Amino acid sequence: MSIAELLPALRELNRAEKLRVMHFLVQQLAEEEAWMQAGQSYAVWSPYEAHDAAQTLMGVLERERSTNAGQ
Repeated sequence: MSIAELLPALRELNRAEKLRVMHFLVQQLAEEEAWMQAGQSYAVWSPYEAHDAAQTLMGVLERERSTNAGQ
């Protein structure tokens, strides 16, 4: 079935049926574009033990504090 045939048929659906079609299409697109697979394990970064990041953030906060104090 072509899109030209499908569009008129979709226009004839009631609101609930149109929502079902939208849900189906969104779900299909999400599955096609998903880079994560169900049942797989993925590494996640954590701030724990990230001492360099903490020092960088403290430096930025201190510079911001001193800049705002001078205003």
